[in-house]
Amino acid sequence: MRRSRSALIATFLGAVLLFGWTSPRAALPAAGALAPAFTLPDQSGKPRSLTEFRGKWVVLYFYPKDDTPGCTEEACKFRDDIFALEQMGAQVVGVSLDDSASHAQFAKKYGLPFPLLADPSGAVTRSYGALPEGSRYAQRYTFLIDPAGKVAKAYTSVETSRHSVEVIEDLKRLSRR
Repeated sequence: MRRSRSALIATFLGAVLLFGWTSPRAALPAAGALAPAFTLPDQSGKPRSLTEFRGKWVVLYFYPKDDTPGCTEEACKFRDDIFALEQMGAQVVGVSLDDSASHAQFAKKYGLPFPLLADPSGAVTRSYGALPEGSRYAQRYTFLIDPAGKVAKAYTSVETSRHSVEVIEDLKRLSRR
């Protein structure tokens, strides 16, 4: 018996609703666990490692694509709040699957004063659970990493217009511990 295209689509959607749909991805690093190590090139091609930021708070944010509306808003909010973040001993680091040349144009266009790391293979993004299997774009996730290199907080639901303020509030709270 041959089914129509619409019947096949309806069956598929029904299965998705009934059983749920999840994209395979690596698990998120747990709070209190050591953050996955990495070395990636920044927008100038310089290799940057998580270990170079040891002793500082790290705001490691993953984003889908350079110079798109949400990614630009998020990056510019971190740029606008950079002095407050630095006063709390925090280093902002962005990561996407774009290459260093794309990051260089993006950083220059918007005056971004922090490293943007290129992860074209997606290996680091995947190690943080921010890359669904088969996707060409990172999820908009942020990890707040403490000065000892441990994950203090993971943000998996990010509102770009207020995310930097949310991170600053959490840094204030976590720094008092």
